[in-house]
Amino acid sequence: MRYLCAGILVASAVLGADPALTIYNRQFAIVRERISLRLQAGVNQIEFTGVTQQVEPESVILRDPAGRRGLRILEQNYRADPIALESLLTAYEGKTIEFQIRTGERTEVVTGRIVRAGSAAPRQGNPAYPYGYPQQGGNPPSPPIIEVGGKLRFDLPGVPLFPALTADAQLKPALSWVLESDIAGTLEAELSYASGGFNWEADYNIVQGSSTALELTGWVTITNRSGMRFEKARVKLMAGDVNKVAPRGGGGGMAGGVIGGIIGGIPSAMPAVTEKTFDEYHLYTLHNPVTLLDKESKQVEFLRARNVNAEVLYVYDGAKIDWMRYRNGPAEMPRQDSGFGAQSQTKVWTMREFVNTEANQLGMPLPKGKVRFYRRDTDGSLQFTGEDNIDHTAKGERVRVFTGAAFDLVGERKRTSFRIDHGRQSADEAFEIKVRNRKPEAAEVRVVEHLYRWTTWEIPVSSQPFVKTDAQTVEFRVMLKPNEEKTVTYAAHYQW
Repeated sequence: MRYLCAGILVASAVLGADPALTIYNRQFAIVRERISLRLQAGVNQIEFTGVTQQVEPESVILRDPAGRRGLRILEQNYRADPIALESLLTAYEGKTIEFQIRTGERTEVVTGRIVRAGSAAPRQGNPAYPYGYPQQGGNPPSPPIIEVGGKLRFDLPGVPLFPALTADAQLKPALSWVLESDIAGTLEAELSYASGGFNWEADYNIVQGSSTALELTGWVTITNRSGMRFEKARVKLMAGDVNKVAPRGGGGGMAGGVIGGIIGGIPSAMPAVTEKTFDEYHLYTLHNPVTLLDKESKQVEFLRARNVNAEVLYVYDGAKIDWMRYRNGPAEMPRQDSGFGAQSQTKVWTMREFVNTEANQLGMPLPKGKVRFYRRDTDGSLQFTGEDNIDHTAKGERVRVFTGAAFDLVGERKRTSFRIDHGRQSADEAFEIKVRNRKPEAAEVRVVEHLYRWTTWEIPVSSQPFVKTDAQTVEFRVMLKPNEEKTVTYAAHYQW
């Protein structure tokens, strides 16, 4: 139980209900708490020390959820300078204090004048010298300067011994309110505010055994770096691209937890997580309260499905184009460059693709996250076979991930002719693409070609049929037997 202290007309106010958190995957959360305020009619002054270290004070909302009491915040002050070693050294600059020095079993106390407090992150494990090296990209350290016995030291001679704290010393971040209430009595108020230091991410582990059917497990990791612990918090997770303006002060952080719901034919009395559409986003609710310690990560399972069908795709996209060469040039620059699209690479990509439908044992909106693929070996052990990130994927949509390059499939691409006719405002070029299968089984390779030279084009000649997948991309599907090589040729005509 935490307490609110009243300064002018109120003796105390007590925090009542368990906190509630809505955590966004954009490094922040909305914190909601019920606080019991004992107010008098008129002006009341209250200090609340139960906020996080990364609270956005301008986001604070304090209200009567029942709407029966007129409550106005006449003034709000936020103090975010809790007592710490560095702040105390700064407060005592120019003054003389004692330092305790321990050598073996012997302890002595010396006096020293703080000439400069210094500033830097503490170095762990050495309280007598807290000024370590800054993190990469930070400001250089500024060690303290202490005068001891008429000589200057650029470190602390020992553990500093400060006088006792004063009455107005700040140990935690605090909100101070001047409240005006129309009537006296106890108010069960609702406090909400935005805070950095929170995040959540989804992860998916997919395991394939001897068959083509997959097992998919989804985890949510919640991270808390807000500087405060939350006991038995009611947690919701918002998924979607919510626009959030960067706060004027403070930073972001992360903390972790996992939620579990079970689908795909696996029985469960009560799923740990339920999902619903909320505005233009999706909201995932954890049914059980979660305790989030500061600097803690938790994982909760929210999805489990069996017999998911995921197709293996092999894609050879052989063109190797340095788009930086054309970044600041005119639009017609690629069509006039004879070297455009002539470079190539040999790797054949391995892709995995599945449909997010109920018929495929899924059908739940999937928040963005990392997908890891594993395959079970003949001895039953799991071997990692690749990973990729997916974006927010709605129900019914297709998921395609890149897992790596196929070892036993090779592509070879070269341009066989090129001619540009400035008078007729046209260009012609031809390509030869070879794909080889060194696998012991047959494989289909999708040969992808991009008609990037100009927007108006046609393919008058090709060695085999192709599919136009978008305005400037075609795809040839090549079926290869074991140890077979096939060649695809085509010619492209551009007109402008």
